[in-house]
Amino acid sequence: MASRLNPYLNFNGNARQALEFYTSVFGGELTLSTFADFGNQGSPDADRIMHGQLETVAGYTIMAADVTSEMAYQPPAGFAVSLSGDDDALHGYWEKLSAGGTVTMPMQKQVWGDEFGMCTDRFGVPWLINISQPQA
Repeated sequence: MASRLNPYLNFNGNARQALEFYTSVFGGELTLSTFADFGNQGSPDADRIMHGQLETVAGYTIMAADVTSEMAYQPPAGFAVSLSGDDDALHGYWEKLSAGGTVTMPMQKQVWGDEFGMCTDRFGVPWLINISQPQA
């Protein structure tokens, strides 16, 4: 298998909901493993996600997990997940990701000629979306 780079997101008990949301945005196949699946059936973390992975129809991979109850949760900071291209599907991703979240820069044409927007989704994950425009 060739190497690849993809986001691995951490959540505080809502990784399942976040990954199900991303599945509704991007489509694809979601696999989830809980801590109970790996032998921690009686723990307070039994139902938390130890590892989740979404393989989307567009070829994106998003991985995520919940922190355990004894770990301090650190909200996302200092990064964003970036999507870019000329695929019209990016408009739909923007609409779904920004709904219920916070738009920090509305999707609009920028000085470099592309459409660009920034938002933080309802799970606290920041997104940058750049939609390339055809060159004249």
